[in-house]
Amino acid sequence: MAPHDARLPVRKAREFGARGVFLTERGASFGYNNQVVDMRALAIMRAFAPVCFDATHSAQRPVAAGDHSGGDREMVAPLARAAVAFGVDALFVEVHPSPDEAPCDGPVQISVEALDRLLGEVRAIAATRAPSDPI
Repeated sequence: MAPHDARLPVRKAREFGARGVFLTERGASFGYNNQVVDMRALAIMRAFAPVCFDATHSAQRPVAAGDHSGGDREMVAPLARAAVAFGVDALFVEVHPSPDEAPCDGPVQISVEALDRLLGEVRAIAATRAPSDPI
């Protein structure tokens, strides 16, 4: 779904009484087994609802491992940092004590230690934004 089209389900959910509507950006398939994130989508969607950035699935490579999804774990942190700098409202990150042994999405999951580092980094980035920054 194009980011500007997400306003329609947001409007519909609110018409039916939903108060806490969040949108999630996780990239779009780009034809060569990569999820590609268009950071402009964060600003477009944030104009009509809070946005959660899915850093884990944004680094996924659908069916790149043959019969299941692969991914680029090393891209999770840079994408998360960029999204926070851009002004997202929340992050989604899959974590596993042993990511290579995770039963699902292991190639893009990060370790608990990596999450600790990432949270420190994104908090520092978020602290540099003025409260009035729209994004």
